[in-house]
Parts: sequence; structure tokens; C-alpha cells
Amino acid sequence: MIDALGALRTDHPAAVVPLVLALLLFVVNGARLAWIDARTRLLPNRIIFPWYPATLVLLGAAAALSADWGALLRLALAGIALFAFYLLLHLVQPGGMGMGDVKLAGILGMYLGFLTWEHLLLATLVTFVLGGLFGTAMILARRATRKSAIAFGPFMVAGAAAALVVAG
Repeated sequence: MIDALGALRTDHPAAVVPLVLALLLFVVNGARLAWIDARTRLLPNRIIFPWYPATLVLLGAAAALSADWGALLRLALAGIALFAFYLLLHLVQPGGMGMGDVKLAGILGMYLGFLTWEHLLLATLVTFVLGGLFGTAMILARRATRKSAIAFGPFMVAGAAAALVVAG
């Protein structure tokens, strides 16, 4: 995302404003949701639901102002794809993935898809590796069992953030 910001600044300066606003929204809402989920294992709809249209409008405006119609298509498709992937996980193992995680996945998919499909795949990989390492550490420390629920939102936000700062 940092690379995208730099490219837009020089090639399409008008697209910088919605992109910066989208990034600020990611930082604020991502941090809020990670904190809330870590403490309560809930991802509140009052934060997630308004974030959907705001993300679509801001990233959509950045794509349109830079005439990057591929980014616009990718952000929509990636949001749907990541939402569907997490929904499938929820349906296969309802106790393993909460609906808050499913809803958050759609938003994060839009951010990652705005860049590339590779960013989406990288974020997903990092998310599950971080969550798996945390779960393993909790089991080894005897603070959890294989059946224990963990807050997955913080790992989703961390995985997306890591992918967003990767160049390329």
C-alpha cells in the first residue's frame, strides 16, 4: 500500500486523498477490532458494517481517480473471495471460525485486492501462520487445548497489515 501511495502521488495526485483516508480507516478500525477481539472474542457489527461502504467508496475512488479499473475489479472480487473462504471455514467447523471473522475478511480482502492477488494470498498465509503459532504456544504452555477458542481477528489484521506494507 505504501508503494501504491508513492505511485499515485506522482502519477495520479488526486487519488492520494481517498487512499490515505482508506489507510487511516484501516489503522483505526483494525487496531480497535484487534483490541476488542483479543479481550472479548467479539468483532462488533457497529464497527464492521460501516467500514464496508467506506472502504468500497474510498478505495473505489482511488482506483477510479487513477483510472486503475483492474484495482477496482480486484478489490470487489478479493473482498467477495476472502469473505467466501472464511464463510466456508465457518460452515465446515462453526466453532472454529466466528461470523465476525467472516465479516472482517471481506473488508480486508478489499484492501488486499486493491493491490494484487499476491497480497491477498500473502496476508492469508501470514494470518494462519501467526494464529497457528499462537495456538501452539498456548497449548504448549497449557493455557489452552486444541478445542479452545482464540480470537482470530488480531491475526487477521496483523496478516493484512504485514501484506500491505510489503513492496511489490
